[in-house]
Amino acid sequence: MVTLISQESDRELQEKQILRTGRAMVNPFDLKTVLLAKHAQHVVLIHFPIALFITAVAFDVVEQWTKQRGLAAAAYYNLLAAAISTLPVLATGLLAWKFQLEGQKLKGMLLLHLVLAFVSTLMIWLVWWVHFRARRRSVYPPSYRLAVEFLAVGLVALTGHLGGFLSGVNLPV
Repeated sequence: MVTLISQESDRELQEKQILRTGRAMVNPFDLKTVLLAKHAQHVVLIHFPIALFITAVAFDVVEQWTKQRGLAAAAYYNLLAAAISTLPVLATGLLAWKFQLEGQKLKGMLLLHLVLAFVSTLMIWLVWWVHFRARRRSVYPPSYRLAVEFLAVGLVALTGHLGGFLSGVNLPV
């Protein structure tokens, strides 16, 4: 069995790819590149509300079983952070559609992703509001909240899945 070993370094391969495509590589530590990229903000920021919300739901479920009030507080503050972080995510998503996708007509997967994004955001805010009302009244949150939370987690997951296709992450190999 013969194995061919390339003598080209990674750097040389990168340089050839740059010459072939006609694009120069950008410095990943350049602040202008990071802040003014056409779509990067949405792709980076979207993970915060997703992770915070799912973590909050996990805290709430465990709190339901164990009755440890500390977990209820952790769930509440994660929900609050998730709800607040949806605002810049929605804004950057709309900007990504406008600039990266050049404002193409809303149809198909793009339209579904946008609609689900707004519905997911409303669901996150609704779950936070249910917890907020319970905390303000010093009562235990209603038991139906877990069904609403699980529905919201499903919507958030579906929205993220569609977003992965739109960004090119979930494309078939």
